[in-house]
Amino acid sequence: MIKDIINANESVVPNGKEMDILKTNFPSCFKSDGSFDMERFSEYLKDKVDISHEGYELKFLGKSYAKLLVSLDTETVIVPDDEHNSKPENINSENVYISGDNLDALKHLLKSYSGEVKCIYIDPPYNTGSDGFVYSDSFKFTVEDLTEKLSIDEEEAQRILNLTNRGSASHSAWLTFMYPRLQLARDLLDDDGIIFISIDDNEQANCKIVCDDVFGENNFLTCITRATGTPTGGGFDGLVNELDYILVYSKNIYSAVIRGLEMSESDAEIYNEVDENGNRYLTRSLRRTGGEDRREDRPTMFYPMIAPDGTEIFPYGPTGYESRWICAQNTALQLEEDGLIEWKKTERNGENGWHPYQKYYLEDRTKKPGNIWKQVFDSEEDVDGLWDDTEGNKKATRDIRSLFNNQKVFETAKPIGLMEKIISIGSSSGDIIVDFFAGSSTTAHAIMRDNAKNHHNRKYILIQLPEAVKPGSIAAQAGYSTIDQLGIERIKNAATAIKQEYPDTSADLGFKHYTLKAPNQKTIDKIEKFAPTGQGFVITNNILSDFGVPTVLYTWLIRDGYKFDAPVQTVDLNGYRAYWCKNHLYLIDEGMDENAIKALIDKYNTEGAFNPPNIVVFGYSFHYVNTENLKTNIKILKDSEKNLKVNLDIRY
Repeated sequence: MIKDIINANESVVPNGKEMDILKTNFPSCFKSDGSFDMERFSEYLKDKVDISHEGYELKFLGKSYAKLLVSLDTETVIVPDDEHNSKPENINSENVYISGDNLDALKHLLKSYSGEVKCIYIDPPYNTGSDGFVYSDSFKFTVEDLTEKLSIDEEEAQRILNLTNRGSASHSAWLTFMYPRLQLARDLLDDDGIIFISIDDNEQANCKIVCDDVFGENNFLTCITRATGTPTGGGFDGLVNELDYILVYSKNIYSAVIRGLEMSESDAEIYNEVDENGNRYLTRSLRRTGGEDRREDRPTMFYPMIAPDGTEIFPYGPTGYESRWICAQNTALQLEEDGLIEWKKTERNGENGWHPYQKYYLEDRTKKPGNIWKQVFDSEEDVDGLWDDTEGNKKATRDIRSLFNNQKVFETAKPIGLMEKIISIGSSSGDIIVDFFAGSSTTAHAIMRDNAKNHHNRKYILIQLPEAVKPGSIAAQAGYSTIDQLGIERIKNAATAIKQEYPDTSADLGFKHYTLKAPNQKTIDKIEKFAPTGQGFVITNNILSDFGVPTVLYTWLIRDGYKFDAPVQTVDLNGYRAYWCKNHLYLIDEGMDENAIKALIDKYNTEGAFNPPNIVVFGYSFHYVNTENLKTNIKILKDSEKNLKVNLDIRY
């Protein structure tokens, strides 16, 4: 479990994950000594990719170190909050809140949620100098470790250690902090997934460059400029700052989908025509106007349309030049078949003639979001449904106060309306949204409210470091010690408020809670001393009790590709309890004797529905003799009439 990971991490190098991908897909590009043959690799690509020998590259102190962190596996375990998770409102919830370092949490999530997240929103530290950002981590590398793993000299290794271990708020420290998290976030996204990153002027430029490096410059969608409504600082020459930004990147620009927003009544006024069924619509000329309106721009879009009187109508411009239609001929014919072409008599050069117009129905249309999000709401009035503008930070403060007895326990919360807008354009009902700088849990609040209000079913995974609140702050005075405690309380209070506002809702207003923990040194010492023999078992003094069965089980479930809501059955093996989830049977508890092993083999042989192809063993709970006995009996299964192929995986 942990020992296996520690041993594997010893041999990890930067870009190890990328090298594994290359070895899998291009094995012939590796020489016998393990080195990569770049020339041969280029031969594979030269007919498909324009290879450039010049480039523009982001470099910063700590970049190689950041890449190393991406490749290392997490040495933390997942501890379920059994008391919270078993409550009626939470027991069947598909929402998840994780207390822990987001670097570790992302690595856990990738084992079960890789490529399945539609939308990520993060509000990372802005590195303003006053937001408390100081980068340090828990990895205990020496100068010698880094010189060997990163192929750098001792001076640079020491500078990196100073950056990461003594704490720094420099640009390099911020980039070293963000780079591995963004790399992991990219792998979480579905092929059509999108990430939204809130940032301000202090690191906006660096954030854009590092995202170009991670996601690819071609996958940049836009930079949203947002009016916060809260001027900050004197600035240069008396100027104040009233803006922050949201960088938007896709996983794959060719698959990315930006959803439209519901229209306000003022937007809908332009739909001023009504069909025979009472449905509102507007019409727009089928002829291309403005730029690229010439035949030579798209020759295939110059073709005849047949008017109601049977005449051929070509797309000629106002002065008689050859223009083009807005779509290909087969598309135009389909529009006509669907009743979406309306012919009108128009006057041109003193003569009346037919002209085709495309019909756009109000019920089918949404408003495309722009990248300037204004803020004009300073009053208490309800602004739900008005998407021309976005709620500002003052509204966020009122939201917090309303949930915490009029106390401003969060200083930098984002408004609910802002998050509702982001999830509306970045995801659909049923999608998973991840926020790994959860902070005030606005993301969870917005998703729950949207689900209740609009009968949607979005799900969230929030991650927050159990970071201490500021001493003497309003939050500290209110009895909270860590940010995740505040975030969890906000979700509970928000759920209560939503139930009051929508009493008949069936939306999921609960969540499962898990905490990430690293084994303490005493447990590590036990693990290192353990040997898979009878004597070794006694020396360990019960390692299982240091973790607990639920912790081992959930850590393995996520590792083996199951999600947090995966169904787990307990299996009775003559008094010994095993845990079964789809393709895996987990043997974690101590005390599995010969009778239990016999019951297991009998169950495989006699129950047709019981056939998990993988048995996973918590090695510290088994004496050497019982482990060998289990191996022998599983081999017998393979030779039986049923010819069962069962893989035995003993983990430490």
